[in-house]
Amino acid sequence: MRHFLLFLSLSLFSVSVFAQELPVQAQPVFQPGEVLKYKLKYGFITAAEGTLKVLNSDMKFENKPTYRLSVDGRTSGTFDVFYKIRDHYDSYIDQETLTPYFYQENIREGGYKRTDKARFNQKTRKVVSNRGTFTGPTNQTFDLVSAYYFARSLDISKMKIGDKFKLNYFLGDEISQLEIAFVGREVIKTNLGKIRCLKFSPSIQPGRIFRKDSKLYLWITDDGNRVPVKAQVEILVGAVTMEISSADGLKYPLAKIN
Repeated sequence: MRHFLLFLSLSLFSVSVFAQELPVQAQPVFQPGEVLKYKLKYGFITAAEGTLKVLNSDMKFENKPTYRLSVDGRTSGTFDVFYKIRDHYDSYIDQETLTPYFYQENIREGGYKRTDKARFNQKTRKVVSNRGTFTGPTNQTFDLVSAYYFARSLDISKMKIGDKFKLNYFLGDEISQLEIAFVGREVIKTNLGKIRCLKFSPSIQPGRIFRKDSKLYLWITDDGNRVPVKAQVEILVGAVTMEISSADGLKYPLAKIN
């Protein structure tokens, strides 16, 4: 299920991370009480479902208030019969900088169980987890959950078609960078209606899952929310699509087309 979360987190955008910190808007685009639900489809079959929540938190790090970001992922339908997955992820982020302090994932996949934890120190660029200590290239390194929410709040006012962006994220036992290109704007038909969207294309590595010519496309609402509503990629056999199924507690109206 971490692949579901990674696929979801690829529905992001950011600016170059080599020389400076990523610029965010004055206020985050999300708020406590927001609940987003997604479905991951293989062809026409729903293989998995994910729920993302923004919650108020009593936890403080460095005496600063935090949001708790909570994600649940599970298989569904026939996939759930043959290989049951129940994964849970939590990330505690600074309410002002939106960078993470603490991350935990509880993996339950078939008969396999694992719990991983990571502590982030942005000042020292260190990520200390139960798998070791890692150093990021800048003062902004994210887990997959916090990356999703941080990227939504980035200032993209100067973005042009063809611009490429990068984001640091910690996954498993390494810190990686994701590069994404802005493709343009489209209107996408979703379960929430027809929505004006920004379209992106992240770079992907061919291998056991992706074809050599595979392309990943992402559609994000062209409004104040910046909510990913769809992602699609061709794999070795068929295609995988992520679609939003519901969105509650949004801070701003969706960019719907009547």
